[in-house]
Amino acid sequence: MSDQSGFLQQAVQQAIQSRTPLRIVGGNSKAFYGRIASGQMLDVSGHHGIINYHPSELIITARAGTPLTVIEQTLAEHGQMLAFEPPHFGDTATLGGTIACGLSGPRRAFTGAVRDFVLGCKIINGKAEVLSFGGEVMKNVAGFDVSRLMAGSMGTLGVLLDISLKVLPLPVFEASFGIELTVTEAIKTMTALSRQALPLSGLSYDGKLLSVRLSGTEKTVQAAKAKIGGDQASVEASFWRNLNEQQHEFFQTQQNIWRIAVPPATDELELAGDWLYDWGGSLRWLRSDEPTQRVFTVAEQADGHALLFRSEDRSGDVFQPLTGKLQHLHRNLKLAFDPHGLFNPNRRYQDW
Repeated sequence: MSDQSGFLQQAVQQAIQSRTPLRIVGGNSKAFYGRIASGQMLDVSGHHGIINYHPSELIITARAGTPLTVIEQTLAEHGQMLAFEPPHFGDTATLGGTIACGLSGPRRAFTGAVRDFVLGCKIINGKAEVLSFGGEVMKNVAGFDVSRLMAGSMGTLGVLLDISLKVLPLPVFEASFGIELTVTEAIKTMTALSRQALPLSGLSYDGKLLSVRLSGTEKTVQAAKAKIGGDQASVEASFWRNLNEQQHEFFQTQQNIWRIAVPPATDELELAGDWLYDWGGSLRWLRSDEPTQRVFTVAEQADGHALLFRSEDRSGDVFQPLTGKLQHLHRNLKLAFDPHGLFNPNRRYQDW
């Protein structure tokens, strides 16, 4: 274990004095995500190690630079897991980067998102103050839950030091299978299945095959599988990891890849390109050369939002532009945590 909080705090203090922007880097496995940040590199990977782990309490606390593989291996040894199924996108992925990017895997629609499992955290803010939020119990917050703001903040609000997470037991049994359907049939089927009391842990559609994953006891899973019925095809368990890590053939392209979140029952979106559905239809991956503004507009009209997940050109808007009160709220949060604009400038939005 290595505690470098003092070193990191000193680095932030020096940055404030010299007004030097900082580009926060951990394992750098998600450097492709978001806009290109500017500034002097602040390497947090040396701040690592599991601080507390209480298997009986389903809680783990670790430093931000701890490799994600270490976290998951430790949990697996006790029959537990990170239920939001975070993607790694590389062997160097860290816990801090996982929280900062706020990405969840196929289980997210059925167990919860990253932020739902964050119990507390310690950060260094833009005034070089070490602040702690939340703790290691579920009911520890009165008022606004600041610790969950860190999920998806892309390092723009502060330097993550320590994070406490709720974990869940590994499933006793899992089964995956597929059903051949048209797009319209798949959307209706995913919506119908999600409304039933089924042990779902994955619902994905690739344009031909609706892939279903069930998790629970063997008896429960087999009963659910029989209830769903249909002409079931075999789906390898590795399918879900390949989907999560974007090793599925869909993602092997030079085209832009968009990540679009909409209400799950939303009809097909009128955007040209190839589609892959996840989260029971609420997450839609689009492989397309459609203009950026058109994708944002179509997503907004569908009561959703879009982000340019992978692209050769990240100089323009990547995240759905904020407007009105939402933009005002985000800017105020940024100013409150990072008044000098030091942390990961331009990573989420231009001039931010």
